[in-house]
Amino acid sequence: MRKNRKLIYILLAAVLLTGLGYAGKSGIDVMYYKKAVEELTIESIDLSRVKDGTYTGRCDARLVAATVKVTVEGGKITEIKLMKHKNDQGKAGEAVVDEILKQQRPDVDAVSGATNSSKIIMKAVENALKKGVAGI
Repeated sequence: MRKNRKLIYILLAAVLLTGLGYAGKSGIDVMYYKKAVEELTIESIDLSRVKDGTYTGRCDARLVAATVKVTVEGGKITEIKLMKHKNDQGKAGEAVVDEILKQQRPDVDAVSGATNSSKIIMKAVENALKKGVAGI
């Protein structure tokens, strides 16, 4: 009987420690995410300096991340493919892609209710465009 009780205590301790470890990691991820998004700035890119081609960009804030492929032809963004968008409740932020295409710049207004996802996608587009800038 004592052996069974000891085994139960060991199992309970293991479950408790696993739960605490997971909660600790989640807390660190949330802190990193909040800081990363807070410090995020989106720059305008002079499209006349971007060589024709397709460029991949990524932005990762742990809890929200995006990977995009941006095609530029003749100084215009002709296509943005959202290859991956890891989000919590920010799927609506994907609408920012249409606005970037319309305005021809990555620094557009974020989608209300999905501000952080919008910012992550915009930064991914900016990062892609920077790869095509002549002289970089």
